Amino acid sequence: MDKNTTIGFVLIGMLLIAMFYFNSKSRLAFEGEQKRIADSIAKINPPKKPETVNLKIDTTSGSPIQTNAAAFGISEIQPSLPVVENDLFKVNFSSKGGQIKSVELKKFKKYDGKPVVLNNSDFNKISYRFNVTQNKSSAIEDINFKMLPVQQEGKNKIISFEAADSTGKKIVHEYTITDNDYMIGFKLKANGADFLFSQNVINFTWQVECPQIEKDHAYELTQSHFCFYENQNFDFEYLSQDDSKELKKASWLSVKQQFFLTTFIADKEFSETNTSWKLPTDSNTRYLARVTSNARYNLASGSEVNIPMKIYFGPSDYNILKKYDNHMESIVPYGSGIFAFVKYINRYFLLPVFDFVQKNVASMGIVILLLTLLIRLITSPILYKSYLSGAKMKVLKPEVDALKEKYKDDQQAFGMEQMKLWRTAGVSPLGGCLPALLQIPIFMSLYYFFQSNIDLRGKSFLWANDLAQYDSILKIPFEVPFYGDHVSLFTITAVITSLLISLYSMNNMQDNSNPLMKYMPYIFPVLLLGVFNKLPSALTWYYTISNTITLILQIIIQKYIINHDKIMLQIEENRKKPVKKSKMQERIEAMQESQKKLQDLKKKSDGK
Repeated sequence: MDKNTTIGFVLIGMLLIAMFYFNSKSRLAFEGEQKRIADSIAKINPPKKPETVNLKIDTTSGSPIQTNAAAFGISEIQPSLPVVENDLFKVNFSSKGGQIKSVELKKFKKYDGKPVVLNNSDFNKISYRFNVTQNKSSAIEDINFKMLPVQQEGKNKIISFEAADSTGKKIVHEYTITDNDYMIGFKLKANGADFLFSQNVINFTWQVECPQIEKDHAYELTQSHFCFYENQNFDFEYLSQDDSKELKKASWLSVKQQFFLTTFIADKEFSETNTSWKLPTDSNTRYLARVTSNARYNLASGSEVNIPMKIYFGPSDYNILKKYDNHMESIVPYGSGIFAFVKYINRYFLLPVFDFVQKNVASMGIVILLLTLLIRLITSPILYKSYLSGAKMKVLKPEVDALKEKYKDDQQAFGMEQMKLWRTAGVSPLGGCLPALLQIPIFMSLYYFFQSNIDLRGKSFLWANDLAQYDSILKIPFEVPFYGDHVSLFTITAVITSLLISLYSMNNMQDNSNPLMKYMPYIFPVLLLGVFNKLPSALTWYYTISNTITLILQIIIQKYIINHDKIMLQIEENRKKPVKKSKMQERIEAMQESQKKLQDLKKKSDGK
């Protein structure tokens, strides 16, 4: 391993540290001043009670007039409604607004063993306003709907809620639940739409509260996003702090937590949306964030409308989302930012291999082990080239040292002669650095893969109870800065194996005279200790295996495969061949020559 190889690994370390910093943007700390301002505003503008109105027809003019009874729907909420379910979830409805009240996912549990329940808050709703009279409007959630009998049509259950007035105007909310599907069909039907909705527009308000599902509130928030598909392109925003986002022509809006999501899908694009999100002032609050989207939907002209939409309540599972053919699979964060390209490695290579292995191996920890062995086997030629370059540089070390002694007072001349030495010997100065950098895409794809794959959730291995969360063998009674409040054993094993690789590589460097290089084996592993401690144990288990295999391969390649005598003979043969300069080498040498001439001129002028 030579200086260039070391520089390559240092660059990898710097990239990783930068990526960890930007990928952990989410913070839960909010100043008390914000809460004080919010409380003051609430006192000045207390919430208004919903206004109920009634419609009757003025027989003289035919115009609606206001009375004191309920205009639409029934006078009271239906006390009990049937729970409608399929193989995947149970759905509770409310006749107040004809809304979905909660969705319990049958196949998943929270960190505390309780069922995963989405939409389980009064904050969650799909709302809109409609005209009750010419001068009055009402929010749909203030209307008491009548639930009609559940209809069975093949694999579909149809749940309908109806609200009407005495003039024949009617609003119907129709939900369709299909067997073995997380998608719920939602149709809004209306008679008298030309009166109910001004200017043929419905302004939907979609509200989602993200409940805490995983054990680490702070880490789950870093993995929570507001996602959207706008103008045929996918994008997302971190729910890291109070913020907002305006969109044009969005096909769907989605709120994604670490492993679960809620998505509101239009049959055609929303003409414009404005979404804002707020975080609780207290990190101990049971929810992560609240998201409110105001979406404008243009209607066709006419008195009758039928608007088909969909709502997804379920896991952030690439294979499940892919089948809907609406680009929702992009929500699964298999790569983003400068590493967005690694999502293709995850989708079309790692995920199919992972799915194949886990179908045939019971233990998820062994699945990760086998996947790691495959990855290291594929990358071993790159590793071999890196070590081979290091071996060549080590053979040339005595000659490099001689040049350094000869030109110790002239670094420019030393650099030029060193380049000539490498070129005549057929050695590339980037031979150790480039192979190391080429491993970054694999490294980063696995980093995203193990954080985002829901199949790891709830799977145990050795002392780790959940491979999708950090493992903890000891709870610390206080928060250690940059480390946390627990001890992750897989993090420690990953750090120790990383330290062993660094120490072994340092001992085999052809040039370890640089004082800074003496500390490099310790700096990066110590940084990893703080960064990895909150990462999923699947990821730290992978790094432990990968580091161990790398160390073994490094010893085998350098001790038993690379033949130093053969390398020496090859270098001597290369020296006999005519040297062909690359364009890069020509540019470097031209630059060195010009710098040398400038230095010579400067020396002459100083001598005068």
